Amino acid sequence: MIKVVIIGGGWAGCSSAVTARKTDAEVILIEKSDVLLGCGLASGITKNNGRYTATEELKYLGARELLEIIDNVTIHKNVNFPGHYHANLYDPRTAEPMIRETLKKMDVDLHMQCRVQDVISKNKKSINGIILSDETVIKGDVFIDATGSAGPMGNCLKYGKGCSTCILGCPSFGPRTSISARAGIKDIVGSRDHEKCGAFSGSCELIKKSLNQHLRARLEKKGVLILPIPNEDVNMDHLDIKACQQYGLPEFGKNLILLDTGTHVKMMKPFYPIENLRKIQGLERAMHACPQRSDANSIRFLSRAPRNNALKVSGLDNLFCAGEKSGFFVGCVEAIVTGFLAGYNAINFAKGEKLLKIPESLSIGDIIAYENECVRKGDHKNRYTFSGGIYFQRMEKNGLYTTDKDKIRNRTEKVLKDECR
Repeated sequence: MIKVVIIGGGWAGCSSAVTARKTDAEVILIEKSDVLLGCGLASGITKNNGRYTATEELKYLGARELLEIIDNVTIHKNVNFPGHYHANLYDPRTAEPMIRETLKKMDVDLHMQCRVQDVISKNKKSINGIILSDETVIKGDVFIDATGSAGPMGNCLKYGKGCSTCILGCPSFGPRTSISARAGIKDIVGSRDHEKCGAFSGSCELIKKSLNQHLRARLEKKGVLILPIPNEDVNMDHLDIKACQQYGLPEFGKNLILLDTGTHVKMMKPFYPIENLRKIQGLERAMHACPQRSDANSIRFLSRAPRNNALKVSGLDNLFCAGEKSGFFVGCVEAIVTGFLAGYNAINFAKGEKLLKIPESLSIGDIIAYENECVRKGDHKNRYTFSGGIYFQRMEKNGLYTTDKDKIRNRTEKVLKDECR
């Protein structure tokens, strides 16, 4: 039986696990913290702009499992906010236990609170196994690096404002380990303004009950609130430092945009000092949920593996990558896309079969190819998402963006026919 070892239990790692397990391979998923989804626990937005198209493409390709869980925990549908249309808002905190249950039912071997500290590589061309922090060795036929690109604390101090006690929990669970780097591959580091490394996570969360009752009722009814920021506190520089460039519009600098994601309230700012936050009517008693520090956030895009468009890491025969490890991608849908492809190709590699490169006639194939092309040309500043920024502009220009399910189904079916010849 083929043995697939996936390191990192975020959206991408979970997607890889589901895809690989559907082939009856033995799948081990290793996560350093005590919950799944990683940065995705602070997500909550889907189907906005081009994410609608990408979601439907994935479903027609058969990658429905995680997307259906998101649908089941969706709180608001067809929400509009500045620059974003037909968005669905869901509760990632409710999704996490459902995803864990799904993985267990599929007999994915979950190793929680297990941190990888090194790899075993006998010939420097492939990985034979990984070494956990307790010296346990796990061997496999093929490996997927879905360890993400954020932190650890030293990087958040060096390139940001220090540890913000974010959702990743580095102080509790230890630092991120780059599998590709441990195997001798030089990772690519993203940059932001003034050539600084990485980018701040683009949003944070408030405890919903800390909003006053009137504001909370409006938010739960509409799904979104747009609150003007006092002139003296407007900071347009925030738009240039955050990972989520799709939310870099002026409206996000001049206003506090709040989204109802169920358990918590998603605040579309990388950080917002609590003394300033409490100046706004209705937020006089506001409290941060994540990160717990109000004037900082995690630094991401510090560890992107060099790879081809089948998501195989360059320089290693049996290592694939997914999520932020595979590109400067933003969002849970983007992570699920890369996880699906990495999981599929890990199995193909182990079987000695041709690796799949999703055609660029689908947005989910085009984004992988386009990001890779831009990075190879030296662009480490841009981020890529179906929901906005330069990639959504490309989707519109090339006719890839549509909300017409028949069109999406037809072009996806054409790809399936062509690939199955």
